[in-house]
Amino acid sequence: MYFSCLFAFWRNFSYRFAMRFLTNILRPNYAQKLSLLATLPLVCAVAAIAALVAYQSRALAEREIDALEQQLLEAKKAELRNYVTQARNGFYYIYGSAQPDDQEAKDQVTQILSAMIYGTDGFFFVYEYDGTNIVSPRQTEMINENWAGLTDSAGTPVVDELIRLARQGAGWHTFMWPKPSTGEEAQMVAYVTGFQSWRWAVGTGVFIDDVLASVAAARAEVEARVQRTFVYIGAITLGALLTVFLSGMMLNIRERRLADAKLKELTQRVFDAQEEERSRVARELHDGISQILVGVRYALDNTRRRLARGDHDGAQDPLDKGLDNLGTAITEVRRISRDLRPGVLDDLGLGPALKALTDDFSERTGIETEFTTVVFRNRLDQDAKIALYRIAQEALTNIERHSGATHVTMDLRGHKKGATMRITDNGRGIRSGPDHVSSGLGLRNMQERIEQLDGTLRILSSRGAQSGTVIEVHLPLSHLLPPQDDTAPKEMTS
Repeated sequence: MYFSCLFAFWRNFSYRFAMRFLTNILRPNYAQKLSLLATLPLVCAVAAIAALVAYQSRALAEREIDALEQQLLEAKKAELRNYVTQARNGFYYIYGSAQPDDQEAKDQVTQILSAMIYGTDGFFFVYEYDGTNIVSPRQTEMINENWAGLTDSAGTPVVDELIRLARQGAGWHTFMWPKPSTGEEAQMVAYVTGFQSWRWAVGTGVFIDDVLASVAAARAEVEARVQRTFVYIGAITLGALLTVFLSGMMLNIRERRLADAKLKELTQRVFDAQEEERSRVARELHDGISQILVGVRYALDNTRRRLARGDHDGAQDPLDKGLDNLGTAITEVRRISRDLRPGVLDDLGLGPALKALTDDFSERTGIETEFTTVVFRNRLDQDAKIALYRIAQEALTNIERHSGATHVTMDLRGHKKGATMRITDNGRGIRSGPDHVSSGLGLRNMQERIEQLDGTLRILSSRGAQSGTVIEVHLPLSHLLPPQDDTAPKEMTS
């Protein structure tokens, strides 16, 4: 029972693993597609190189082998010609002085040629022009037989062609012939010359199976080398692909871990920002509106008691005070609502929204604030508006909490390369060191907001007598919409 359950578990696991593997192959993710796209040119280039190397190697080797074969055959032919020349010189004193019908001279030459055997299979042969064999010392069964019309296994004429060449004087002929030593058919190259007065075709031949075997061995060696080259190229390609694959996998794992870490960090920052915003709103509701509403309730309760006693004149003062507090509460609610999402940003645009933001900041903190802008020919898109407004809001919050500045300027303008917002204060500046600059949550939020829009954020700060901080935000031209019609009312900004 235990082994059955274990086998079933292993079978299900193997099936799921195989299905997941096939799914990944058939539906690759972005990283796998990128890896395939990167390795495909490499595979094609290596395949083309391998094919070119194989073609060039075979072509070069074939030329060398053909040259070697021709050299070996020429050496064989030169050897055969020497054999025939020496044999002819050996009995030419008989042939030169004999008459065409001198049978005794013919018999002497026949005996001399029959005795001239060399090597394992070398011999001289003599055919009369009518096809009758006179001399064949290694194949005596052919003597005194007429072999006119004889062909080899490939259908090549043998005796008739030898006689034709002899009639012309001399020549070479290649054909298949049984080897005397083994009886097996092999290719022979023969050289034949004609004794015209006796009407004889005299010649000898040499078997070139050793030459063909050498050529075949050379071709086999070339093919083996080409195959080894393919194996080497394949091994190198496989190693390169494995290196690319493993490197891509390692980079993918590393990037995924970094992305997961950044995602966790970003998620935590979002939670922290949400909690901070909730705490701020709760604090303002509790410390501001809640206290004001308590005062309104106390004033209304005091008014109710005085009216119940019939003191109409005394009820007027607490009633007026309660109404004033209620107006203050309404103003605070509007301010909190504007901080969360300013309606003027959607209704009038970014310029008026930033103007209202700086005016409220100056009124609330007592810091002298100056806002300047120019009329945009183009309008910023919605994402750019929100990003610039939130960056300005965050910058003013940091100035209020940390800078100790007495004067702030904000400038917003559009130009041919996009839009730029510049915020400057005369505060104590930011502590030196890039780690400190990037450690604040507000500064990180600014950086991430502008990076989402492919913009840039520069923070310049100094400490000392000429202290202060400059925050410069630049948005690319892609976030500027086409100009509006001239008949439409012009806004202060986008």
